[in-house]
Amino acid sequence: MSTTLAQTRSESRPAVSARAVTLTHPAIVLAGRILFALIFLTAAPNHFKAQTIQYAAGAGVPFASFLVPASGVLALLGALSVAIGYRARLGAWLLIAFLVPVTLSMHAFWNVADPGMRGIQYVMFLKNVSMLGAALVLTQLGAGPLSVDGGRR
Repeated sequence: MSTTLAQTRSESRPAVSARAVTLTHPAIVLAGRILFALIFLTAAPNHFKAQTIQYAAGAGVPFASFLVPASGVLALLGALSVAIGYRARLGAWLLIAFLVPVTLSMHAFWNVADPGMRGIQYVMFLKNVSMLGAALVLTQLGAGPLSVDGGRR
């Protein structure tokens, strides 16, 4: 593709974030970020408890005594970043780095024999997949206007 054609295409389309800010209500975006981050903020402290580490080790997580607290740090930093809107795109990537391995290792419903537990793990798997989708959207759209990032623009 020629440089002129690429420039024309990029100039004819507004930036995704500019369009998103125009079409959204800032308070709703703020509430959405906080509600999204809330599950990570409330769950992260559990990643430092012996019981959670033992549960993960029992589920086959290697180096659970290191990886479980490390995942708690990822979740906490990512959630704080998203909630306050400071480097929210990076925070969303931290949450993705948390969600992918946790979803695949802790909610592997396909490995569960008991139908009731398989159903619970399936729902937990889908919950994490939906949060992964929201985090991916945040990596592209950012925090919005009512955020530290929005205030710096």
